Amino acid sequence: MKHYESLGYLVSHLNIELQNALDEQLKRYQLDIKLWPVLFALWQEEGITQTELSKRCDVANYTMTRLLDQLQTQGLIHRHQEADNRRAFQIYLTNNGKALEQDLICEAERVNDNFLVNLSEDEQASFILMLNKINRFPTS
Repeated sequence: MKHYESLGYLVSHLNIELQNALDEQLKRYQLDIKLWPVLFALWQEEGITQTELSKRCDVANYTMTRLLDQLQTQGLIHRHQEADNRRAFQIYLTNNGKALEQDLICEAERVNDNFLVNLSEDEQASFILMLNKINRFPTS
């Protein structure tokens, strides 16, 4: 098998390139790529627990603690202790964290567009659909 025939190689290579490109854009906001999945998940749904956020971002709970510490230090999130469970915290965006959403989503869309520029609109839609299918993500 050649490297250009290997799904693992191709997806890994694309992932690295996408992350590097987005990381460059995030640096303008004093953020790095490790924080992107956390912010993106919280823009989708706030008030989830750290454990749930760890699952959604596919990182270990101790790693999530460090990421949340960093976001809290930057004033982008705050933790709210649940009344019935002193060890569980719900995570909320601050106004500053919410204010970044539109700009950062636009940055991510520009990065995506730069990588998809060689595909027609139909090819782009098919590619995204196929990736969702491979990842067993529901499509709407």
